[in-house]
Amino acid sequence: MRTRTIGKTGLAVTEYSFGTAALGGLYRPCPRDIAIETLQAAWDGGMRYFDTAPWYGFGLAERVTGDFLRTKPKDEWVLSTKVGRIMFPVADDMVPTNYGYVDPLPFDVHYDYSYDGIMRSLELSYARLGLNRIDILYVHDIGSYTHGAEQNAFHFRALMDSGLKALEELKSSGTIKAYGLGVNEVPICLEVLKRASIDCILLAGRYTLLDRSAVDEMLPLCAARNTAVVVGGVFNSGILATGSVAGAHFDYMQASEDVLSRVRALEELAATNGVPLAAAALQFPLKHPVVASVLLGTAKPSSLRRNVELTHVPIPDALYMQSNAYSLVAPPLGKEAVRQ
Repeated sequence: MRTRTIGKTGLAVTEYSFGTAALGGLYRPCPRDIAIETLQAAWDGGMRYFDTAPWYGFGLAERVTGDFLRTKPKDEWVLSTKVGRIMFPVADDMVPTNYGYVDPLPFDVHYDYSYDGIMRSLELSYARLGLNRIDILYVHDIGSYTHGAEQNAFHFRALMDSGLKALEELKSSGTIKAYGLGVNEVPICLEVLKRASIDCILLAGRYTLLDRSAVDEMLPLCAARNTAVVVGGVFNSGILATGSVAGAHFDYMQASEDVLSRVRALEELAATNGVPLAAAALQFPLKHPVVASVLLGTAKPSSLRRNVELTHVPIPDALYMQSNAYSLVAPPLGKEAVRQ
């Protein structure tokens, strides 16, 4: 599989990569043998970049990801995890049930984006992974999307005042090779980019065939700052994979009629061009030169194999140009924004 580099770091990642949220039991249990089989399917499909986080199953995804990567040649894979959440043990009957994870490890979360919090988070990730190398650290879910405006102001100050210093020290010492943000919203990316130099942003759901929220400001600013983008959530919670079926989900909720009508139009456009909508959605982000990788995430080996096959379907460039009209944020995509 082809690779692209993360900003100016020289770190190469495969154009398609594997995200492990589902391996933490997101919405449904993920037995360990299925998790390992899914990771192996990603490896067999050519993926060598794996992303995880303490948040995924409250440490469960980190454990299984580390166990898997220990069986692989160390110089062949790239690993990212996240900081900002400290997991702490609780009694079995105190494990949160409102975050969407089924059968997680017996922990709850404390948010800490300070210097000490980031260092502590990294230390705990090493222990859960059972690995002595982490290549990329993402500051996880900083922003109003997760915390609300008032609480986020507190967390943002902690990140600006000392958290970024920790990340820069870790990079300068060679402990990590790159750092950035792992978020679901564009505004916090703009705030950080205007104040700090970061290597990469893992952005979920905001640069897709349907949602182009990142196009106007964020992607040009990333290009100017040499900040790479890793795109997650390319199906926008499922609707670009399932199509406009009854009960389809967009942005973790049932899709509105407006979203359904736009997806119906995209389905018709894909059919006219003789390609599956899911294939167009998977390949779309890589048309932009600042995008280094697209994360695929599932807990079903068969689904992952099917998606890998879709990455090889030829997509006419004209489809992407025509799809602008049906996106939620639809600025023109000029030649300078499209990787031919």
